[in-house]
Amino acid sequence: MADVILTNVRPWGAAPVDIMVSGAEIRSVLPAGTAPDGGDRLDGRGLLALPGFINAHAHVDKSWWGKPWVSYGGEATTQGRISHERAERDALGIPGMDPTVAVLREFLRHGTTAVRSHVDVDLGVGLRGIEVVREAVAALDGAVDVEIVAFPQDGVVRRPGVLDLLDRAAAAGATSIGGLDPASIDRDPVAQLDGLFGIAERRGVGLDIHLHDRGELGAFQFELIIDRTLRTGLGGRVTVSHGFALGELPADRQRRLVEECGRAGVSWATVAPVRTAPLPWHGMREHGVPIGLGTDGIRDLWSPYGDGDILRVALGFARLHGLRTDEELAHAVELATTRAASFVHRGTHDIVAGARADIVLLDAENVQDALVRAPRRQLVLAGGRVAVQDGELRL
Repeated sequence: MADVILTNVRPWGAAPVDIMVSGAEIRSVLPAGTAPDGGDRLDGRGLLALPGFINAHAHVDKSWWGKPWVSYGGEATTQGRISHERAERDALGIPGMDPTVAVLREFLRHGTTAVRSHVDVDLGVGLRGIEVVREAVAALDGAVDVEIVAFPQDGVVRRPGVLDLLDRAAAAGATSIGGLDPASIDRDPVAQLDGLFGIAERRGVGLDIHLHDRGELGAFQFELIIDRTLRTGLGGRVTVSHGFALGELPADRQRRLVEECGRAGVSWATVAPVRTAPLPWHGMREHGVPIGLGTDGIRDLWSPYGDGDILRVALGFARLHGLRTDEELAHAVELATTRAASFVHRGTHDIVAGARADIVLLDAENVQDALVRAPRRQLVLAGGRVAVQDGELRL
């Protein structure tokens, strides 16, 4: 007997079906009107159904969401933002349980049910941010599935002791460790990458490197990362986040790097920010380079922007890259759902039997309409539980 039966919904805009859910898993998908009696029945009213959204790049520990407005300040560079954050975060109680829970609830309200979150690990907070995020996830009883990337926002080799903290975080269950601009922040890309890849090999974790450096300096670091990935056999576990330089390079240079990323098994995470060069996403798809979409920080000391809606990020990706056709628009939504499964270590993330029961209902004609309007989420099932109904949080 199913625990929940979601009736009369249209997965990806297809013909209506009934979805039978047992525990946290989709048990079966049947033609509409054929589900047996029993269980808690929810009328889907013919609404469009999508898999829960996946946020492949978040910083849930940094936000001041739910607190009084904090004015933007500090120098508008990567190092300036780091310094400003370090000076102000303690006074704002960052990292803190309440704002972290508030951010995760906003993710849920917008239909995000799985998150890959970078969590600061540095000499000031140690591993406390990871503890806070785990407590926040537990407070929501696992409705949002969160994978943790231990992230050295203040640098790696320039801060003695950080590599040890990253190693401890990996040993304690972080699924990945991070890096940051090996050239421009640490000014020693070889030492940073040697240290990070050494931990990843020893602990069997993934690696995610924030790379803001532009032009040839960024491309040089892509090459170093690709080379390390091939030599260590860590294909499928290494991600470049942001990687703005890729979109700025000449076409031939882009093509070679994309081919090498595909061969090495390096993936990409982007928040599709305005005023940046579009990624060569056609080539990335052709060569099997996964692209994940994320919100990055939300109302934090780096930026006052963000509302936690990954569907709006997908819309931003579509607009930045000039997507127009139905197939292209659908692809943008896939990047925020099914195609992001690998970023949260899921073999399958879709409305199919055997998948986790993460389902979002929207009042939209089709997937393309949902993308361009980003309407309110009418219902969100998170691991088989009703997290949002009629647009309002139930947790």
